[in-house]
Amino acid sequence: MSLYSASVKKPITTLVVFIGVIILGIYSFFYLPVDFFPKLEPPIITVFTFYQGANASDIEENITKRLEDNFSTLTNLKKITSTSKENTSVLMLEFEWGKNLDEATNEVRDALGRAERYLPADAEKPVIFKFSASMVPVIIYSVTADQSYAALTDILDNKVVAPLNRIDGVGSVMMIGGPIRAVMVDIDPRKLDAYNLSLEQIGNALRTENIDMPAGNIEMGMVNYPVRVEGRFTSSDQVKDIIISNINSKVVYLKDVATVRDDLKKATLDDKTNGRKSVRLMVQKQSGANTVQVAKDVKAKLAEVSGSLPEDVKIETVIDTSDYIQKSISNLTETIYFAILFVILIVLFFLGSWRATFIVFLSIPTSLIVSFIYLFLTDNSLNIITLSSISIAIGLVVDDAIVVLENIVRNMKKGSFPREAAIYGTNEVAMAVIATTLTIIAVFLPLTMLGDLTGEIFAPLGAVVTITIATSVIVSLTLTPMMASRILKISKTKKEAKGIGAKVAGFNERIITAIDAFYEKTLKFAVNNRPLIIILAVLIFGSSLFLVSRVGSVSYTHLPLPPIYYV
Repeated sequence: MSLYSASVKKPITTLVVFIGVIILGIYSFFYLPVDFFPKLEPPIITVFTFYQGANASDIEENITKRLEDNFSTLTNLKKITSTSKENTSVLMLEFEWGKNLDEATNEVRDALGRAERYLPADAEKPVIFKFSASMVPVIIYSVTADQSYAALTDILDNKVVAPLNRIDGVGSVMMIGGPIRAVMVDIDPRKLDAYNLSLEQIGNALRTENIDMPAGNIEMGMVNYPVRVEGRFTSSDQVKDIIISNINSKVVYLKDVATVRDDLKKATLDDKTNGRKSVRLMVQKQSGANTVQVAKDVKAKLAEVSGSLPEDVKIETVIDTSDYIQKSISNLTETIYFAILFVILIVLFFLGSWRATFIVFLSIPTSLIVSFIYLFLTDNSLNIITLSSISIAIGLVVDDAIVVLENIVRNMKKGSFPREAAIYGTNEVAMAVIATTLTIIAVFLPLTMLGDLTGEIFAPLGAVVTITIATSVIVSLTLTPMMASRILKISKTKKEAKGIGAKVAGFNERIITAIDAFYEKTLKFAVNNRPLIIILAVLIFGSSLFLVSRVGSVSYTHLPLPPIYYV
């Protein structure tokens, strides 16, 4: 028994199978993350090494070259780019696309372990940095304050950053440009010379006086209590009263040779919003988290904690990538809706039957919803690439259903009952439908085999279109004939047909007849003038090849990105 014959004879089973697929697709749709681009992890690892006091040539000779020699043995390493400057060595390791970054990180860590003993003793331990698209901030806030500016770092850390970090999906909340309290000791060099003291003595005094240290333990019966001396400064006034030296039985205090100020640390980054000093808060999501949902939760939590902040503290949104994503996704979704509407209207116009149009319409969501299942199972997201692929597939998924349905209607017009017409009509065009679909799949399937960044971006497009088109074949050979056998009715004769539906059908038939007549004349002309048609085809093909060189191109490094990528 053939597939279409079984679906017609067992309609309940067919219906239950597709209802199960639709339910699974709806479940997948609601749990799909929403993002701008597909999840990207460039195969790049950066190694930072800091060596204070060394110039660029020392960094290159003693650190950069030695690390390069050890990294050259890494597998699938494509390119090493190094930068040596004062105090810092930066090596960027670019691997082949498809390389497992976790495995690559372990290899880099092993190579560093071999190279560390050859590095200068004063150099800091190399730091491995692995970039991921999830590190791009979801939201950037600007925080300003007037009277509370000096304490803004502590206020934000306790009342904003900590609550935001507890939100599900938030990776981290970074605070940049915040004021940092510092006790400044301004030494008077003349007084220092007068007391015959040095800067090292003052530094040692500050260091030894500002420590917490264990002081043994006390045994009381069966209990052993640890003892700890708390010697850290608790206020700036304590700093100026520390003893620096004892000269001729005279105690020298720090306030005798220096002025102690409780101030803010000199800022190396000046962050301003509308001309006012500000602090920047950057919210990053966890890998694979829903960008739109994370942004929504962050805004809700921020509105909740804002009431506990001082009145002069103002938080403003600088960049919200979720708005950009939502607008892009909304525009593309609107395009999909219009595409579905126009497809239905065109099908209704040419088929001239709302029953037949309804059957064709069912093939659209049934075929498309399988793509959501694929995206969910492969840990992909709804983004401009996957939605574009769905938009492309809308016009293709109805082709098979239209061909099958039109042939079923043709058999019914010859006098067959709907059940027999559904089986025999589908049987007549089944191979043609399968061959046509395989041709389309042959165009989009190679996209899933692309490498590099191009493959990372466009592989989901090829996969979604391929899966959707393959599903449309199954739908057209099972659900379409089953629905046709149950819904379609033998049409009335022209004399029996009445009402506005008959008038619309008659109008459509006249237009289609006119189109058929025009096509017939065009076809006869082409057949009777074969040399002319061949020459015209060759000229058009040749001119298109000539225009290829004049078509511009863009590198993937210049792809349009949301605003955050330029920050």
